[in-house]
Amino acid sequence: MKARGQGGDLNGFLDAGSHIQGDLLFEDTFRVDGKVTGKILSDGDLVVGVGGEVDGEVVVGRIFVSGTLRGRIKATKRLEIAAGGRVYATLETPSLVIEDGAFFEGQSAMVRASAPAVELAAKPLQLAKPG
Repeated sequence: MKARGQGGDLNGFLDAGSHIQGDLLFEDTFRVDGKVTGKILSDGDLVVGVGGEVDGEVVVGRIFVSGTLRGRIKATKRLEIAAGGRVYATLETPSLVIEDGAFFEGQSAMVRASAPAVELAAKPLQLAKPG
């Protein structure tokens, strides 16, 4: 199964009604339709489905949000918020797409594509100061 805009095969899935608390590490693509609370780390793609919720720190290659994401985000390649998606976060990514009907509240820093997510996990977010 391949979700829109992704190149890797889906190798993990958290269905609605399920909740994971703690660290989540995966390869390729992981889809969340339930709830994840904690830290998510991968060089792959994270898909937050329409009913999905993620609360915590996320460091991945690409993120596609149709549900709700709260916390701190580092996407080394791209972050896309689909119509109906909600992101409340401090984020850092080289490519940010917010579709009409999507919601974003927080701070964002657009940076050049950089090291793989695994290498970035230990580094703090660097956001520019307003002014």
